[in-house]
Amino acid sequence: MAEAATTDSVQLLRQAFSGLVLEPGDAGYEEARRIHNGLIDKRPAVIARCLQTADIVDAVNFARDEGLEISVRGGGHNVAGKAVGEGGLMIDLSLMKGIHVDPGRQTTRAQPGLTVGELDRANGAFGLATPSGVVSCTGIAGLTLGGGLAWLQGKHGLAVDNLLSAEVVLASGDVVTASDDNENDLFWALRGGGGNFGVVSSFEFRAHPVVSVLGGAIVHPLEAAPELFSFFREISADLPDDLSLQGGFVHAPDGSGAKLCAIVLCHADADAERAAADVKPLREFGSPVADMVQRITYPAMNTGSDWLFTKGTLNYWKSAFFSELSKGAVEVMADAFERSPSERCVLVIEELHGAVTRVPPGATAYPHRQPGFNLLLISQWADPAVTEAGIAWARQTFDALSPYMADRSYTNYLPADDHDRVRQAFGPNYDRLVDVKGRYDPENRFQGNQNIVPNG
Repeated sequence: MAEAATTDSVQLLRQAFSGLVLEPGDAGYEEARRIHNGLIDKRPAVIARCLQTADIVDAVNFARDEGLEISVRGGGHNVAGKAVGEGGLMIDLSLMKGIHVDPGRQTTRAQPGLTVGELDRANGAFGLATPSGVVSCTGIAGLTLGGGLAWLQGKHGLAVDNLLSAEVVLASGDVVTASDDNENDLFWALRGGGGNFGVVSSFEFRAHPVVSVLGGAIVHPLEAAPELFSFFREISADLPDDLSLQGGFVHAPDGSGAKLCAIVLCHADADAERAAADVKPLREFGSPVADMVQRITYPAMNTGSDWLFTKGTLNYWKSAFFSELSKGAVEVMADAFERSPSERCVLVIEELHGAVTRVPPGATAYPHRQPGFNLLLISQWADPAVTEAGIAWARQTFDALSPYMADRSYTNYLPADDHDRVRQAFGPNYDRLVDVKGRYDPENRFQGNQNIVPNG
């Protein structure tokens, strides 16, 4: 850990800074150092709460001059906790919430402190949407830089597939705009390589006409899991691009503790009759205890799981792609879910098909373009006394599922201690990412992430 900056140097940073520069003991410091995951408890030496690109430049230069390690916080979850470091400089972008929608060009320029809900709301005012995750309190910056799984991915691809350009503050303090026409290697790396290459101060996205979707959860009793997920696997093999699905194991939100399994769907076709026909087999399968499917706005669709993601709860996640969603894998998940240490624990199975799978693996840094399924194993609890059991449950469940997993993982879901799986997350694009890292951040200033070591 680098030594703390001197009082004089912090004062110099404050003089021209548009935002707030906080040190331990300052009003607002304790709140600013806390992130979504209550398991993370770190104390930066300095927090630079930026309001504009010039603030980011000053913060990056300050960290370099003072020899401070850099961490970068966006507007959302950062479950791995790498957005805040112990004793270094945290560049906090959560106050940067500017957004401009151009309905004529169907583009949206957005600052990095925005959440999915805020992006959706601004786009929705013009009848537009961009693939933006599935939970409204997710930050758009981390989501996009890691790939950006989303409800619209079958029809329009991932968030990275809709990124048109990005303004980036480099480790040198220089500001560049990366796109297909400028700094194209950097632009390639930003689309899935995480925060390894600089601090993105704005994103420009392609937006699509989307006013409403047919979406919601169809809930079944836990004992129906074998048949439900067999059906889920079979129907996922031939879905239209407009229809995206997730399966999962979840506790009832009413506090009863009832263990349930469910399929959540989102159909993005504006033709109500066609959408209803496409989802009819899902609604007619088995004997659901609840069917919450209805026509709703796209922003509302991204709030359906918000109740699962309460700020301050303690989180430990594991994730990997399935080589096959087999009967054995479902049995392991159902058995593990029966033994989950908290009613906040969830297992999510995300299916991938359509537009997201038609992009070549090397077209963006995000490489995982095969049709199939991704597991998100969320161990979550409120009582710190459950921490040991919560982490152990996630690890044991993940280990039990390992025979069914592919050698692929999604960067945004990796916990902080999965260092050995970082290379796996970047797959066949890792060597090229190392090369780009060596050119744009040769001293590895930006290592508060799922880190790519330059020339390593």
